[in-house]
Amino acid sequence: MGAPEPPGGGGGNRTKLIAIIAATAVVVAAGVTGFLVLGGDGDEKTEAKNKPAPSVSSSPTPSPSVSENPRGEDAGAKPTIEGWKVVVNPKWGTAFDVPAEWEVSSPDTFIGFEDSEKGDGSVLIGMSAPAHLKTEWCTSDDDKDGNEDTKSLAAVGTKGQQGAKDTADIARNDSAWWVFGGYTDQKEASKKLMTVGKPETYTTTSGVEGSVATTHSSGVTKKSKSKCDSDGKATTFAFKNSAGDFVSWTFHGAKGVKEEVPDATVQKILSTVRLYGEPTGG
Repeated sequence: MGAPEPPGGGGGNRTKLIAIIAATAVVVAAGVTGFLVLGGDGDEKTEAKNKPAPSVSSSPTPSPSVSENPRGEDAGAKPTIEGWKVVVNPKWGTAFDVPAEWEVSSPDTFIGFEDSEKGDGSVLIGMSAPAHLKTEWCTSDDDKDGNEDTKSLAAVGTKGQQGAKDTADIARNDSAWWVFGGYTDQKEASKKLMTVGKPETYTTTSGVEGSVATTHSSGVTKKSKSKCDSDGKATTFAFKNSAGDFVSWTFHGAKGVKEEVPDATVQKILSTVRLYGEPTGG
């Protein structure tokens, strides 16, 4: 297996945050094989010359009040867990719920991590229509340029998987890419500090069937001087939407920190994943 990101979060000074709010979808082809054999990417790996990313010091989205859902009722969508917020991705025809304290971004928001090895603005991994927890969880100026970089505690969203062959590969590969891209220094040695989860079959409360896998890192932070660096974890659930296209839902967040999102909460959010409406993209 050969070489292989969160919202304002995850990699500290290791990778730069890519945050794009666009009316049109960011569509790119998968091109990395080996170590993690990726399925097709429906939402990422674009070049900076086509979609310049804002400074990582900026918030990934206009910060909405945690008491409001900026998507409103969004075509009548309702959360399935009382007191939670609904998160809808019209492009891929999906929805899920997040706790009330999470901040929900607009459906046309794309987030991801830059490929630091290329250094040309390429997106290593990303997703759209996200929700974030504590968008300003940690700030630092690791490159000493006078601009503070903001890191969030966790994020969750969905993406297309055009070209993918099956849900098991998607679950394993994407969970690993999010940890590798956002919580390691993107060096070959970092792979040895990752535990890539084995895909398992999973069915959500609404009956959506697919595969789920969880990957986490351990020890990578010891080599970094950034106060915002932490180990990370990511859970990816891959399935097919109503159009028969492969899509995936991913949670990623800091691991081993005081405010770490409990695995039980991650699983509860995952359980709410459901198909919603007719997908507008594909």
